[in-house]
Amino acid sequence: MSRGLVRRKDKEMAQAELEEILRAGFVGHFATADREGFPYVVPNLYVYEAGQILCHNTKLQGHFRQNVEANPQVCFEVTEIGQVFPYGASECDTSTSYRSVICYGKMQILEQATDKQRFFDLFMAKYANPDWDRPKSVYPRLEQVTVYRLHIEQMTGKKNPLPAFGQQWTAVNNTLSPRT
Repeated sequence: MSRGLVRRKDKEMAQAELEEILRAGFVGHFATADREGFPYVVPNLYVYEAGQILCHNTKLQGHFRQNVEANPQVCFEVTEIGQVFPYGASECDTSTSYRSVICYGKMQILEQATDKQRFFDLFMAKYANPDWDRPKSVYPRLEQVTVYRLHIEQMTGKKNPLPAFGQQWTAVNNTLSPRT
């Protein structure tokens, strides 16, 4: 199985860069599977802290919660997309700059109000505008949400940086297609 292995070693990122992307990422995608193994992917806002990814949704029983309860093995993905650029003479010699992280681990449902409070403090610190004039750490509907914690067991990442201007097509022809 290739889980957790990056085939393109020239695109692989160091641990510090993986964590930087996880901290800064806006929307992540959580992949779960139901009892029959059928996959389900859902985008969600999240918080990364100390080797864990935290997210939330409603307390109601939907696909995500049912899948986590049936099979806590989860895959998480976050991507920063950059610029599309040509690198060679053919239309198919086009790429995009990006950085992406994939995490594998076990998801846990957090039930304690103190855990939920901590999550929302982190969540609001990440996503809220600090200039909003509202009371801090006030969450009157904690009992109506489910908070999840993904314990990261394995993490990988790849990047494809935008080439410097002098290294881009047409200054440099990196055509990979067969020349005719």
